[in-house]
Amino acid sequence: MEKLQIVPAREESLLRQAAEVHAAAWQDSHRSFCPPDFVAAHTPERQYGYLREKAEAGSRIFLLLRAETPVGMVTVTDGVIADLYILPEAQNRGYGTYLLRYAIEGCEGSPTLWILENNTGAERLYRREGFLPTGRVIRHPGGLDEIEFYLPKQSA
Repeated sequence: MEKLQIVPAREESLLRQAAEVHAAAWQDSHRSFCPPDFVAAHTPERQYGYLREKAEAGSRIFLLLRAETPVGMVTVTDGVIADLYILPEAQNRGYGTYLLRYAIEGCEGSPTLWILENNTGAERLYRREGFLPTGRVIRHPGGLDEIEFYLPKQSA
């Protein structure tokens, strides 16, 4: 198995690397259904500001490194997992599963997360790891709905 490491993105250089992963993966995943100018606006600099604000509000941000090269990132806020992104060229190699399992361990209580209704790849991953829909949906006018999932507590 190749060398994988998950590190907290607390210092600026690591947070900037997480923002680069976030921007590249977000743009790739949203390109097919968002206007080009909206996708292009999600630059590493913009995503750095977004992640910095999340960190200042108490979110923990983690960067997944493969042989010291960033390939993924995730945020954890109490029991909420968000922003799980893997670089497009690194997807479908188990990195998302690895990062998700790490994030689950860092959650308080039963983890929850939200996905866009058209994100079938993420839904497959989350269901495979035991997540189920809660029934809560955020409806966006003229856009895609977001669906909440949770991981039921495992009995000991």
